[in-house]
Amino acid sequence: MTDLSAFTSLRVGGPAKEIVNASNEAEIIAAVKAADEAGKPILILGGGTNVLVSDAGFDGVVIHISSAHVEAEVDACSGATLTIGAGQPWDEFVAITIARGYAGLETLSGIPGTVGAAPIQNIGAYGHEVSEFITRVRTYDRAERRIKTFANEECEFSYRSSRFKNELGRYVILDVGFQLRRGEVSRPIIYAELAEALGVNLGEKASIFATREATLRLRAGKGMLLDGGDHDSWSAGSFFKNPILTPEQAAELPQNAPRWLQEDGLIKVSAAWLMENAGLHKGHERDGARISTKHVLALTNMGGASAADIAALAKEARDKVLEVFGVKLVAEVNLIGLTLD
Repeated sequence: MTDLSAFTSLRVGGPAKEIVNASNEAEIIAAVKAADEAGKPILILGGGTNVLVSDAGFDGVVIHISSAHVEAEVDACSGATLTIGAGQPWDEFVAITIARGYAGLETLSGIPGTVGAAPIQNIGAYGHEVSEFITRVRTYDRAERRIKTFANEECEFSYRSSRFKNELGRYVILDVGFQLRRGEVSRPIIYAELAEALGVNLGEKASIFATREATLRLRAGKGMLLDGGDHDSWSAGSFFKNPILTPEQAAELPQNAPRWLQEDGLIKVSAAWLMENAGLHKGHERDGARISTKHVLALTNMGGASAADIAALAKEARDKVLEVFGVKLVAEVNLIGLTLD
């Protein structure tokens, strides 16, 4: 049996009973159907960048999706309409759009993983989320045993979530449709850190090429770009979501705690700030696991960590923030075969 550590960015995870590589839609559906008919549990893996798999591994079928294709139709009025295979590496796709002069995804540069995982998590960075650009998501519905396509408004996108996450395991994403604007100027830059890196004022626009490069530099500085030679980047990205609180809950936090008012009146607060001000600092170690020296939200494998080590560090961080601030952090990373409780 093959250890799943070879398939995850954290480089941890025990053996898989069976691994199937699916490089196209027909292979994906056939593998899912065969496992379902045999009554075997299924774990879908793309880039393995947002998952923590237990040291016991997975007692079922791991379907590794590598269906990578990019189809584009370009119209002078409507822009670029793209259909992207679920196994296409996300940042390679972003680089392709930038090179072709399609604007929109530049602030989402450098996010690890695959296109198929993007709508599940509703990935986002520097003021934008992928749901802003998705037109539809095409899936195989394991419950109804048929292909099912969802328009954007049917995907139930929210902060780091979607109907595909809320009904995790039911829908296997086959490909994703995007609508992007033709042009070499970004949307208004609405994230202060990125605006500063670009040398523009908040609300101003910039070159999509410069925006991508600035975004990649910022992510690299936070250890959020995967580098096989740098253990400080052996992470699953941000381990915890930024909490969404009621105004009353947010009022209980210190006045200097960063917060962002949401359209529904709730308030998003910084998980990184909560961790650091609860006494959890960059470089903090627990057995083989460590909080990145570059960003407090990245929990890393120093080289010899087990999944249990990383889970223990995550639990320590969650419990400390709860003790100090009364806010319970929720994992953004998908936990397979283990919990933080």
